[in-house]
Amino acid sequence: MTEHYVRRPSQPVRPTGLAMTVATLARRAAVTPDVIRYYARIGLLHPTRDKQNGYKLFSDQDVKRLSFIRKARSLGYRLSEIAEILGEASQGRSPCPRVRDIIRQRIEENRRRLDELVALQERMEQALATWNDLPDGAPDSQSVCHLIESDR
Repeated sequence: MTEHYVRRPSQPVRPTGLAMTVATLARRAAVTPDVIRYYARIGLLHPTRDKQNGYKLFSDQDVKRLSFIRKARSLGYRLSEIAEILGEASQGRSPCPRVRDIIRQRIEENRRRLDELVALQERMEQALATWNDLPDGAPDSQSVCHLIESDR
């Protein structure tokens, strides 16, 4: 079988499919080594161990898995949900129904949070409009800042 070689700028030529260290995988995925170690520790990545030095070694499959994790994170999925999705897939079951359910829930949560933020923004703008007309005050034994403490 012929091995295929990949040349990347400023990287040595090496056969594809060889095991990668944490640092190599981190560079390929544009994340920190700590992210790789954390994902391995919580079971999202499944490295093997180098028998000679004990280093964690990752495969091209881990690169694909890490790409999936990053895409799912960019859509708002939590790591626990990603683990659930990956677990379904590893057992040969379609995770798509669960993926849809989770994103529906997240959309509802986001709408609620957005509504709360809009209400907060309105309260803040109203407070500032009121406070612009009030004089500054010095703190005393009764008050820290009369602007915040006022009933507006």
